[in-house]
Amino acid sequence: MPKRLYRGRPMVLKRFFARKESPAPPPAAIPAGKRVYAIGDIHGRADLLDQLLVKILADDAARGDAEAQIIFLGDLPDRGPGSRQVIEHAMALAKSSPDTVFIKGNHEELMIRVWDGDRATAATFHRAGGRETLISYGITAEQYDSWDLGEVTDATARVVPKAHIDFLRAFRPAFRLGDYYFTHAGVRPGIALDDQDETDLRWIRSDFIESTADFGAVVVHGHTIRDEVEERANRIGIDTGAYASGRLTAIGLEGTDRWYLST
Repeated sequence: MPKRLYRGRPMVLKRFFARKESPAPPPAAIPAGKRVYAIGDIHGRADLLDQLLVKILADDAARGDAEAQIIFLGDLPDRGPGSRQVIEHAMALAKSSPDTVFIKGNHEELMIRVWDGDRATAATFHRAGGRETLISYGITAEQYDSWDLGEVTDATARVVPKAHIDFLRAFRPAFRLGDYYFTHAGVRPGIALDDQDETDLRWIRSDFIESTADFGAVVVHGHTIRDEVEERANRIGIDTGAYASGRLTAIGLEGTDRWYLST
């Protein structure tokens, strides 16, 4: 008689060694009853900020009842023509809506350091759009262009009100809500969110942008300009280069939903 093949055991082994797929993680969410709008880098475009806030108010009204909160991801001044106007609008908003969150970007840091008399930083401030900022405070282009860096430093302290600097100085390094972590530039991979260095939060770029690591929350950030919103599993970048592109972008979050508004 021909020998019968025994097929039962291989089937058992196949099932035993079959790879088990891990369940997909639950989608990122913010607490129930909350609605958040986070605004990317404004860079002195007061006109675009006005337009975007109108869109946010209309969107919030259309979505029904929720506790709405606005988060600014930093870089309010420099490059665009209306830095003073942006800061004054933000100050008014902070007064009328005290739960508004303001996060400090690298451009706030530069402006504060120059106002404090750090002449070494004035060169970076100049390259980063400080000329446009001081012109928004009443300095003429001819005056600015005739100055050396020491005179730029002195003028910054003279024309920028202390109240404006105190406002910028009080900005937070980051803000966490539910499964989202809001900061300006990003985070250092491999470092717990609670242990992040503030310099990284304001200045980091490639080490963060190129990382596929799980940061412990979805990081919502600006700082690195892209033509479109850059949505990844571990981060969402919303700096669409408003000062040059005319597109100021905000992300909206409610529960597990997310959406975008732009000028």
